[in-house]
Amino acid sequence: MKKKICIIAAKYYQDVTNDLILGSTSLLKKHKVKYNVLYAPGVFEIPFLISLNIKKYNGFIAIGCVIKGETPHFNFISTASINGIVDLSVKFKKPITNGIITCLNMDQAIDRSDPNKKNKGGEAAKALIHLLDITKN
Repeated sequence: MKKKICIIAAKYYQDVTNDLILGSTSLLKKHKVKYNVLYAPGVFEIPFLISLNIKKYNGFIAIGCVIKGETPHFNFISTASINGIVDLSVKFKKPITNGIITCLNMDQAIDRSDPNKKNKGGEAAKALIHLLDITKN
């Protein structure tokens, strides 16, 4: 597959993000897919970075983590980020997969991001490869 994709990764919760990136890039390398990684401060900024780069890549993987706290902030950030990503994907007919994990605590985040456990980063990469194959993007 001679596609070029971009991973947009939120720096917030950097250790979790690093594991999500590792899960994604391991699978992309296995499938010989070229990729770049760009960093956003948090998941809220991911749609903006995708929009700036939408024409440069065949597809995107959004990576990051939101952990529920004691305020409604978790709901606002999660909803706004995912809605922004979906809107861009549909508007530009460009595959953008979701590697943003939403967790109740750090233990869940570590488990879901670990490439040797739940590997949500790898799942997002697998979904993107599938979409690129069926759409010929």
